[in-house]
Amino acid sequence: MRGGYFLAEESPEKLIQQFNAESLEDVFLKLSVIQNMGKRRRSSIAQTVTENIHVPTLPGAGAVNEGAVLDDELGGEISGEFGDNVSMNSRTGRVSIAPEPSADHPPELPPEEEPELSWKDHLKIVQMHHMHALIWKNFLWMWRNIPMMLFVIGLPVGQAILFCLAIGKDPNDVRISVVNNEIDYPSEHCRALLDCNNSRLSCTYLEYIRQNYSLDMKYYQTEEDARQSVVRGQSWAVMVVRHNFSDSLRNRLEYGKDVDEGDLFGSTISVYQDKSNENIATFLTRDLLFGFANFFSSYLSSCDVDTRIANLPIRWGAPAYGFENPNFTDFAAPGVVLTIIFFMAVALTSGAMLIERNEGILERSLVNGISGVELLSSQIFTQFIVMLGQTIMVLLVVFVFFALTQQGSWWLVFTITLLAGMCGMCFGFVVSCSCDTERTATYMALGSFLPIVMLCGIIWPIEAMDNYLKYISSVLPLTQATDSMRCVLARGWGMSKPVVYQGFVSLIVWIIVFLTISILVLKFKKG
Repeated sequence: MRGGYFLAEESPEKLIQQFNAESLEDVFLKLSVIQNMGKRRRSSIAQTVTENIHVPTLPGAGAVNEGAVLDDELGGEISGEFGDNVSMNSRTGRVSIAPEPSADHPPELPPEEEPELSWKDHLKIVQMHHMHALIWKNFLWMWRNIPMMLFVIGLPVGQAILFCLAIGKDPNDVRISVVNNEIDYPSEHCRALLDCNNSRLSCTYLEYIRQNYSLDMKYYQTEEDARQSVVRGQSWAVMVVRHNFSDSLRNRLEYGKDVDEGDLFGSTISVYQDKSNENIATFLTRDLLFGFANFFSSYLSSCDVDTRIANLPIRWGAPAYGFENPNFTDFAAPGVVLTIIFFMAVALTSGAMLIERNEGILERSLVNGISGVELLSSQIFTQFIVMLGQTIMVLLVVFVFFALTQQGSWWLVFTITLLAGMCGMCFGFVVSCSCDTERTATYMALGSFLPIVMLCGIIWPIEAMDNYLKYISSVLPLTQATDSMRCVLARGWGMSKPVVYQGFVSLIVWIIVFLTISILVLKFKKG
């Protein structure tokens, strides 16, 4: 039965033999083709069809073969599914569209009409009415899941805020244990006084680094107690000042090459560090060295002595790019922003495609004539709108609200971030097309996260990698893009520099590669 009419009624074996078919599905297809013949061909096939139609004889009380015939009236029509018909002249007959079988020759189907296609039709990759329906479906799903979409847009913003608040700043309140033998602790406490004749220069130095470098100092009476505090993990270093530090430092400055061994030893501050945390140890070493250099210059000024005497014989000029005291936040920001946008797009697109597959929407779309290119294009369009909102919000938070360094073109920064998001979307399509379940897709996406973060120079320079890893790193999606964005932000470079446009080219190439893989997997993967 099709379109409200019985096409034929017979045993399956006879129908298969009659239509020279391999299965009942093929029989049904042939009957449907006969039923749907166009009006333009009606005159040429009506006679052939109606001549082969068997009109059963109706007995007086008669029962007719209800399953094998079609209702019709005088001047009526054999109606097709789409309004096509073949005219009949029988008022009372109930006719079957299936012709009677022939002993020698099974009925032949009339040739189907194929519409003529112009060269423009062959160039069309997508059908606009297909795209309109698919895009409307995707936006309708978003509209029905507003809380989820707010979470999707807000999540990268929250990640950017956490990065700016937690990463790159100098550590504060780093505790160090101090043993100052110039004072009688605990009965006597330090008093900072910057004077040429000050007999407590150690107090001035310790107070200077405490105020300017946010160190938390705890005084001890003996060196052994101070060392035990480091062993117990209560502080990060021990500073031991000799009892004659101030006098020995003045003698060292006054006598120069003639200073004796005792003054050299007495003017030295001993430091013992806990270097289990490399970052804390590095920052603490920097603060103690720079703090002493600045303190000693101030002391020389109070004694009317040229401060250049205390300087190292290396003169640091103004940096060509960046600042004299750079921070890790500016270094890591380009890679972190691109990583956030990239992997949020991966999660969004892979999840959307898997939902459609598991709910059967993808299969129904393909059965209805939607191509893989149209499916991917509709997802790219709708997910691009979401990714555009994510990109704008993240860039505003990082470079406007937190005011990270931005010396270059806003358009270049915005464009390369969008391309990174597009690349992530296409990688998400690869994940969703390659994986059958959300669990497998999650493993694949998470498994790609750490290699990209570790090998793309996001948190550590590529120059520090093994030589073989450098070659692998150079072809990863975010490596060139991170260097490109970093040069735009820190140096203010434009597209005339190879390192800048290479990042754009790398992302475009990976977008094409991921899209090609997605289309091929959709086309050839079974299921």
